[in-house]
Amino acid sequence: MEFLVCISKAPDTTTRIAFTEGDTRFNEEGVQFIVNPYDEWYALVRALELVEANGGKVVIASVGGADCDPILRKALAIGAHEAVRIDAKPEDSAQVAAELAHYAKDKNFDAILCGKETIDHNTSAVPAMMAEHLDVPCVALATSLEYEGGKAILTRETASGIEKIAIQGSFVLSAAKGMAEQRIPNMRGIMAARSKPLQIVPALGAAAATTVDRFVLPADKAGVKLIDAENPAELVRLLREEAKVI
Repeated sequence: MEFLVCISKAPDTTTRIAFTEGDTRFNEEGVQFIVNPYDEWYALVRALELVEANGGKVVIASVGGADCDPILRKALAIGAHEAVRIDAKPEDSAQVAAELAHYAKDKNFDAILCGKETIDHNTSAVPAMMAEHLDVPCVALATSLEYEGGKAILTRETASGIEKIAIQGSFVLSAAKGMAEQRIPNMRGIMAARSKPLQIVPALGAAAATTVDRFVLPADKAGVKLIDAENPAELVRLLREEAKVI
């Protein structure tokens, strides 16, 4: 079995958000970057589990410059077998999806796994766009992936219950909570990752489909009012008159 896991660089969740260039770009100065957690915890780990059980390899791929190399090394330390960096600055979901799909189109992967979204942009768009480029099915927000009788068996949660899907052939999925559990790389994996080669692939040159007008931070949170537990009438009044709860 051979899987492609798409990973992306994301700012650590404790990062203080600021913008530059007239509020059109995220200010990366002093920011600690990590592997996007949904790509790492769910997509990568599940692919590794399947290969450990059935044989094969896991290839990781990311679109970015040399600043992405540390996150590729982290994914290699967790257990990925090969790492590919498509040498282009990621601009938006359409460009990233086109670049990843161009790399994958002639590789015959059994499946392409992505996290459900990135924690910085939260668009959840890349998996479906990749599937469209590759003309294969896409399963969004999958919570499990197994193989039975040569078919991939996936489940996902929907508004009406648990949906079970069987797919013959290649597909793209976005992995949600439940797919796998986080792995911590051990010292052996960390040391091995240092010597594994990173394959640098020239970019297709796909164009971004969107432009950023400007980013705006959310308004500061209002102060909290504390109401004495012995005064429920005041709480009801505030809920009706200030919070506008009927």
